[in-house]
Amino acid sequence: MLAGIALLVGMGAARAFDVEAMLRASQARGAQAHAGARALQGLLASLDGQDESARLVAINQFFNRRIQFAPDTEVWGQIDYWASPLETLAQGRGDCEDYVIAKYYGLLAAGVPVAHLRLVYVRATLGGPGGEVLPHMVLAHYATPGAEPSILDNLVGDIRPASRRRDLEPVFSFNGDGLWQGVGANRAGDPAARLSRWREVQVKARAEGFD
Repeated sequence: MLAGIALLVGMGAARAFDVEAMLRASQARGAQAHAGARALQGLLASLDGQDESARLVAINQFFNRRIQFAPDTEVWGQIDYWASPLETLAQGRGDCEDYVIAKYYGLLAAGVPVAHLRLVYVRATLGGPGGEVLPHMVLAHYATPGAEPSILDNLVGDIRPASRRRDLEPVFSFNGDGLWQGVGANRAGDPAARLSRWREVQVKARAEGFD
């Protein structure tokens, strides 16, 4: 641990987070956010030297267990609000975007490269074929470029390959580096320019010590 500067986690990890900035920001958001940030930092430290699969499981479980699903209208009094990781930890509640954003930044802090992760807007079919179709967001992890992604989702507790999530139809995907049609290779522009809520979340997350 490099106190006051950053905590590097994972074997050869290129990503980091600012320990002191995260703690300061969490304290400003209240006791629940501070406790959540401390717990997250402890988890990240425990993942030092673990492989990427172990980091995926740990971060996925951390946020699935710590956050209760609630719509933005209940949590924020707005129809659509994208919360930063510490905002979500402070509330202890959030919708699908909030789970995905928290997991995305948690995995970056754990040393997972941004190129391995995409936030994916999907159409989710609930209750099997012929069920209700709703907009939803999941996090996709690519172990290598072009590999079948694994899906992290608040609706399904375990991480499953995309081929086992036939209830999801990708619409578009993005991360800190790009925006794509579906989950393919066709770029659709700059996500920060085209997605104002994503741009706002990036600013908030950086202020909270996330890369």
